[in-house]
Amino acid sequence: MHHGHSHGQGHGPGRDEAFSAFMASRYPSLLRTATLLTGTATGAEDLAQEALLRTYRAWRRIGRIEAAEAYTRTTMARLLAKDRRRRWSQELPAEQLPEVPGPGHDEWVATAVSVRAVLRQLPPAQRAVLVLRYYHQLTERGIAEALGCSVGTVKSRAARALSALRDAGFLTAVTDREKGAGDE
Repeated sequence: MHHGHSHGQGHGPGRDEAFSAFMASRYPSLLRTATLLTGTATGAEDLAQEALLRTYRAWRRIGRIEAAEAYTRTTMARLLAKDRRRRWSQELPAEQLPEVPGPGHDEWVATAVSVRAVLRQLPPAQRAVLVLRYYHQLTERGIAEALGCSVGTVKSRAARALSALRDAGFLTAVTDREKGAGDE
């Protein structure tokens, strides 16, 4: 005679094993997103861990690893946009990255640091829209669903963000490419 539930649903090894597998395979990718969202390594760790805690709590509803990644990304973007008092939203100087020499490494680091510095100039809600749009390739509708706002709000945040980056001189090459994209 045995008591309790022996099925993989709910608490216990089923959920923990699945979540551990998800963490092991997707954490580096989620941390990259968090770093783009926050602009700092410490803020990124905090944001990713808070989002992963929420993902873990919601694991039964989420079910699949593919869905879990989208859920965690969405949670990070919402946390960033809604909770500006937390440490991940604070303005901090650009981090010094450890040097790992390799071909093209200096250019890659310079680009990564400048992208984070540029994104840090924007309010969190605008930053979240750009990261979801250009880094994760979500549609405007997908971003609206992720952030819990209207498509119009997504469009206006994106327009304000791109305008600010253009005014600061960051977007000359990108905007030319964007204009060309509609002509195909």
